[in-house]
Amino acid sequence: MNSKLKTPAVELLFDAILSLESKEECYNFFEDVCTINELLSLSQRFEVAKMLREKKTYLDIAEKTGASTATISRVNRSLNYGMDGYDNVFKKMDQKEAHDTEE
Repeated sequence: MNSKLKTPAVELLFDAILSLESKEECYNFFEDVCTINELLSLSQRFEVAKMLREKKTYLDIAEKTGASTATISRVNRSLNYGMDGYDNVFKKMDQKEAHDTEE
C-alpha cells in the first residue's frame, strides 16, 4: 500500500464506502462525493481493466470505452504491477456471480 494514501481522511472515506449496503446507496453517495465526470472516469477505468483481463486489444478497448491509450496503458500497468486491487475485486465478483447462479 502506498503510505501517502493512508491518511485519516482516506481511512474515513473507505469506512464510509464499506458501510454502503446497496447500489442505490452507492449511487447516492458517489453522486454527492464525485462529479459526474470523476465517476464516469472511475467506471471507465474499471471497464478497461475488465476488458484487458479478457485479453481485448487496445484498439477494441478504446473503441468500446472511449478511453485513451494512455488511460488503457495506466490501467494495464496497475493490473501487471499494482497492488492486485482490480484482480481481488474481479475474483470476488466472479465468486458472487457463481454463488448467485447456484441458487
